[in-house]
Amino acid sequence: MSTYSAKKGEVMRNWVLVDATDKVLGRLAADVASILRGKTKPEYTPHTDVGDFVVIVNAAKIKLTGNKLDKKMYYHHSGYMGGIKEQTAKQLLEKKPEDVIKHAIKGMLPKNSLGRAMYKKLKVYAGEDHPHEAQMPQTINL
Repeated sequence: MSTYSAKKGEVMRNWVLVDATDKVLGRLAADVASILRGKTKPEYTPHTDVGDFVVIVNAAKIKLTGNKLDKKMYYHHSGYMGGIKEQTAKQLLEKKPEDVIKHAIKGMLPKNSLGRAMYKKLKVYAGEDHPHEAQMPQTINL
């Protein structure tokens, strides 16, 4: 008996719908990252992308514990000297609530080409509506 290793063409991908209403950011991100990696499937293979597509709705209703709304900072750089920009989590949630969840999940995925392929299967929307009804995503409760 040999160890099963999933191949790229054999993988069956499902679509999963997650409602982020009143969920804690880090706990939601950890669960979604494991779904994107495929760790919830019995055919998980570390060197192959076997994960599912994940659609997250109601990203604007996510919760952060403690003082993170005011103290957690998000940075990005323009590429020019002195071009560093910073925002608090509260400011980013008001402007782009999708980016808060995307940033948390991206940090939990591998930092290589496999991780970038997994990240492309993540779809995040601030409101209730999403354009993926045709894929018939299964709603799961995390």
